[in-house]
Amino acid sequence: MARRVVEPKIRGFICTTAHAAGCAAHVQEQVARVEGKKFPSSGPGTALIIGASTGYGLASRIVATFGAGADSLGVFFERPAQGERTASAGWYNSVALERMARERGRRVWSVNGDAFSDAVKLRSVELLRREFRPVDLVIYSLASPQRTHPRTGQLFRSVLKPVGQGFTSKTLHTDRGVVDTVHLEPASEEEIAATVAVMGGEDWLLWMEALAAAGVLADGVKSVAYGYLGPQLTWPIYRDGTIGLAKKDLERTVDRIDALLRPLQGKAHIAVNKAVVTQASSAIPVVPLYISLLFRAMKERGCHESCGEQMERLFAERLYAKNLPDGAVDGEGRLRLDGWEMDPAVQVEVLRRWQLVTTENLRELGDPDGYGADFLRLFGFGLPGVDPLEPVETESFLETCGGLAG
Repeated sequence: MARRVVEPKIRGFICTTAHAAGCAAHVQEQVARVEGKKFPSSGPGTALIIGASTGYGLASRIVATFGAGADSLGVFFERPAQGERTASAGWYNSVALERMARERGRRVWSVNGDAFSDAVKLRSVELLRREFRPVDLVIYSLASPQRTHPRTGQLFRSVLKPVGQGFTSKTLHTDRGVVDTVHLEPASEEEIAATVAVMGGEDWLLWMEALAAAGVLADGVKSVAYGYLGPQLTWPIYRDGTIGLAKKDLERTVDRIDALLRPLQGKAHIAVNKAVVTQASSAIPVVPLYISLLFRAMKERGCHESCGEQMERLFAERLYAKNLPDGAVDGEGRLRLDGWEMDPAVQVEVLRRWQLVTTENLRELGDPDGYGADFLRLFGFGLPGVDPLEPVETESFLETCGGLAG
């Protein structure tokens, strides 16, 4: 197998290359942080993570497997290396996670394919029956720009637009470090419906129905999907926009899943997380500038958290805690992990900076370098101890992969 130097190639909010050794170092860094920490003994024994290869899904799998000691099945749709093209970061992340889990005697399997499809659901059920004890934790953390409906075959594409009226605001071009103005026209009814079809709760419910019908869920099973609220500053593009309507649909699905799990004394949850740099959040206009200002304000107060640190709190202080801390659950029953972000003092400071920020004073008021470093780390670049000029093997294999299903 050939080795070569891999450099980041960034196009807008997308990095088209990934560094295998850097992705492995990023996973190892997260694993090292959770190992040795004390997690509740009531934690999961078998975890299914749908959308397990990057962001909050990857962090959830790491905490479940290496922190709580669970066996895990991860479902994702990632690209292996092809010729001169590197694999996707999620592929390299999953290869590294599998290797580290096997070294520690954990049972891990992966299914690489379209998680919206019936074929992937069926393959996952087969693996759960054959390889695992009943599932007592299901994490739903899919982030995809499109979905082919498994029953009708209709292709839906999501959009990131405001609803009802146009929206003009500041935004950050992260690839150039330029603060500019963006104007977004409102979504059509068809675009709203398509975004809800992709990012709403229907697929989560279909997964839970398939798992329940197959009899692979344990008594007391918990299922969690992830959401975000954020400040009013971002609501026109997020909470009140197309993505927000989809997240509201996701929240409404909780009652239906609760009813489905009631015979097992199970429970469904929405966990509201803090804003972080992910491949998904980088694509949302306005949000990268907000995150840059937020990071600076939170780091100055010593309350900034990564994906992994939030997932540690989700497991230890929310899902499996004997006593919930104040503010852990809001009036709508959502598990809240965004309290430090939404602290009024933090939000007042972010708004003050938002009103002042320009390209010229961005580094004074925000943390664009921290944002950029976090973005590159998603793809395995900028990790300590990883020489970017050292040739790296780009081909790698998922040894416990349950097969590719389109």
